[in-house]
Amino acid sequence: MAQSPQKIVSLREREETVRLQVFLDRALFGPGKIDGLPGEFTNKAVTFYQEAHGLEVTGKPDNLGITKDSPLYTTYTVRADDKKFVGDLPSKPVDQAKKNYLPYSTLLEFISERFHSSAELLALLNPEINLENLAPDMTIKVPDVEPFQIEDVRSVANLPEIPDFKPRQIEISRKERTLRLKENNKLVAAFPITPGSDTLPTPPGKWRIVGITSMPTFRWDEGVLNHGVRTETFFMLPSGPNNPVGVVWCALSKPGIGIHGTNQPETIGRASSHGCMRVANWDIIRLSRQITPGMQVVIE
Repeated sequence: MAQSPQKIVSLREREETVRLQVFLDRALFGPGKIDGLPGEFTNKAVTFYQEAHGLEVTGKPDNLGITKDSPLYTTYTVRADDKKFVGDLPSKPVDQAKKNYLPYSTLLEFISERFHSSAELLALLNPEINLENLAPDMTIKVPDVEPFQIEDVRSVANLPEIPDFKPRQIEISRKERTLRLKENNKLVAAFPITPGSDTLPTPPGKWRIVGITSMPTFRWDEGVLNHGVRTETFFMLPSGPNNPVGVVWCALSKPGIGIHGTNQPETIGRASSHGCMRVANWDIIRLSRQITPGMQVVIE
């Protein structure tokens, strides 16, 4: 039977939700990608924000203090330097392993990730521009969030410990597909995640962060990914925004398990991983500034 055509939602209809998503994202209560569409993770972010700020937890945004003057959109002018982070991206690990860097495949992907947004929303915001043919000096309208600046992410094998952050704790809910950061039992930030599958589940328990790496490489091993068994047939994939573990790897005391970025932000909360916890690159880089090796991670 033929499916009904999807309703086309205008930008005007979406703007109220975009403003809410921008508000939550700027406050470190991630709604997922900014797309202007109501959904599960926007609703959860509202609840988390209310809990963190001592508001009545209603799940509705009426008491968040959002006004018509709250940030909504800004503009971005494509720079010639942006093209340094865009290039050929092979689809197969055997070919990716031959590269020195795994870049964005297009400038549209670069800007979508930079402003935490869906390509569809950017198309609605810029109907007069062919986003598939972006070039330096072109200016486009984007959500007014903290930009994810890939050019500032340096390769660091082990980020230093921050003693003041050691009392903090990460709580992972596999059922709710959320990560919550707490300090003295007070909620500080929350982000949507993709946990493991039924076949390769994220292991419950109390663990610790044993190391945090920015711009990691990744050992791609089909045996590990599909069966949790290490083999001698593997490929070492270089760093970059399209590395399978994204731009940050937080190793846990459970060997082989970590909290990390992703090269597929559109699947966050909507797919399953191979046992680890995936977070959008723009969220994992902000989370990495709030955590430290030695912190406890509780997975439920």
